[in-house]
Amino acid sequence: MFLNQYFTNNNNLTSKERVIKYNYGSNCYEFISDNGVFSKNKIDFGSITLIETYLKNKKDIHNFLDVGCGYGFLSIVLSKELNISGTGIDVNLKAIELAQKNALLNKVSVSFKESNIYENIDTSFDLIITNPPIRAGKKVVLDILQNAKKHLNAHGELWAVIRKDQGAKSIIKILEDTYKVEIKEKNKGFYVFCCKI
Repeated sequence: MFLNQYFTNNNNLTSKERVIKYNYGSNCYEFISDNGVFSKNKIDFGSITLIETYLKNKKDIHNFLDVGCGYGFLSIVLSKELNISGTGIDVNLKAIELAQKNALLNKVSVSFKESNIYENIDTSFDLIITNPPIRAGKKVVLDILQNAKKHLNAHGELWAVIRKDQGAKSIIKILEDTYKVEIKEKNKGFYVFCCKI
């Protein structure tokens, strides 16, 4: 049983909201964070590496899905930088509530909803992006990554980040049975990779 992890719901936590800032190009972002969510005190370095690598390699896309969106960092930056709408999903209701606030705060068009992996997703996307919840276990991580293909459009891509010491190489090897996988960036032990069907 996972107690008080960011991928569970805990109604007994004392709320202590804080604001985290992030700048990309000429855009300044603010994110409201709180106890009980992933990377509550600062933007996770893996997420920053993922978004900045993606934006350097970006293609013309019309929509995206952010799996395990937390308080909305990836979704909100993607939406604003690419001027598109998207969807963010998470099992953590506190994270969803914060993400909705953050979308308003940063004036972007992203819908956030509760979903255990893809169970509440019935559409397909040009991009699925994720910094998967490693602490939820390899089975959950592989479920997110391998089953993304069912929700990708014909030329869609899955982008993800995993640390080398958290199994990046072995997970990429497994994914090569399903996708064409390309490592796009290695930064301080974080591997950013792109998967195509």
